[in-house]
Amino acid sequence: MDQPIRLVIVTGMSGAGKTQALKFLEDLGFFCVDNLPPSLLPKLVELFGHSDGKVNRLALGLDIRGGRFFSEIVDALRETARIGVAYQILFMDASDEVLVRRYKESRRRHPLAQQGRLLEAIRKERKVLQELRGLASRIIDTTSLKPSDLRRELQEAFGQEGEAPAFHVNVVSFGFKHGAVLDADLLFDVRFLPNPHYVADLRPLTGEDEAVQEYVMKWAPTQEFFQRLTDLIGFLLPQYVAEGKSQLTIAIGCTGGQHRSVCLARKLADWIRDRGYSVSVEHRDVVHGGEARDSGEVRDAGDGAQDGEQP
Repeated sequence: MDQPIRLVIVTGMSGAGKTQALKFLEDLGFFCVDNLPPSLLPKLVELFGHSDGKVNRLALGLDIRGGRFFSEIVDALRETARIGVAYQILFMDASDEVLVRRYKESRRRHPLAQQGRLLEAIRKERKVLQELRGLASRIIDTTSLKPSDLRRELQEAFGQEGEAPAFHVNVVSFGFKHGAVLDADLLFDVRFLPNPHYVADLRPLTGEDEAVQEYVMKWAPTQEFFQRLTDLIGFLLPQYVAEGKSQLTIAIGCTGGQHRSVCLARKLADWIRDRGYSVSVEHRDVVHGGEARDSGEVRDAGDGAQDGEQP
């Protein structure tokens, strides 16, 4: 092996949260593969071991869905150890009562419930997994865990020392006349602010230009809005982190998405970055020199008002 790999085998009871655990491990930087046939485990580990360090954390989901292949898992683990790769087994569990309720709510069929009752399938699975449970390095019972609690446990168990949970903020500026940002978690409308579109020298510029920023930010309503906005965002960000959210999209919109929203999105992104958060900024509707926003569409290059709209 050219590069040591941290390998986590995620297994356990169906419905106990294995898929959610893999998603959280992916947020922690693990390369995740779900429902892998056990016989491929040693080969996959060996392959990633020769990846020149591109993959050094690997999480593999192995469970009863593998059908007849699942019986090969113990042999596959022995072979993995034989080639010199240490591994940890994360076993996800929950009470029979909770597993039954989750399957009823999801209306999915248990892998072992072909003709028999659900509870019988769960008990059969628990018996099949008994040996693997005994080999587990860590057992997490999700009977009463919230997703944020599960994320926190995984961070403590498998996150690198000193590594903060992954959390990223996307700040997007846009123009309402082109449609709102559909995936926004928080959306703010700044069309009430003075509009640079009506200043001839500023009209062809964007909120990225210093002259536009000075114009937008010089007004008392803008300054008060930005102060209230950062107070709110400053309160919300640690709450989202504590709840286990991995990313947040904040959208700021004006009429055309050229001036006011761009300026404030940039200012907000800088403010968030200064407080130690990972942040990116996107100006969805900015155009330069009257370029078309989409193929075949010609649009006003300014943050122009719609018919009948006041500045």
